[in-house]
Amino acid sequence: MLILRRKKNESLLIGEDIRITVIECAADGVRLAIDAPKQISILREELSEAEQTNKTALSPDISSVWMLHSILQKQNKPE
Repeated sequence: MLILRRKKNESLLIGEDIRITVIECAADGVRLAIDAPKQISILREELSEAEQTNKTALSPDISSVWMLHSILQKQNKPE
């Protein structure tokens, strides 16, 4: 991990085509401007984590599927 100190209106470059500029520094956070090619996805970390959680929730593990299967079989048995 690289840790840098930047002031308002100072930038840093990542490779040749990504520029991150500090727009504002305040007590509640820092505003950044990111200039990058359109094909590069830029996503806040908490949104990425939420997306991953949603994907996990949509694909249940196999034991949950088998448990549901056995419950449904028991409910459908004639008495």
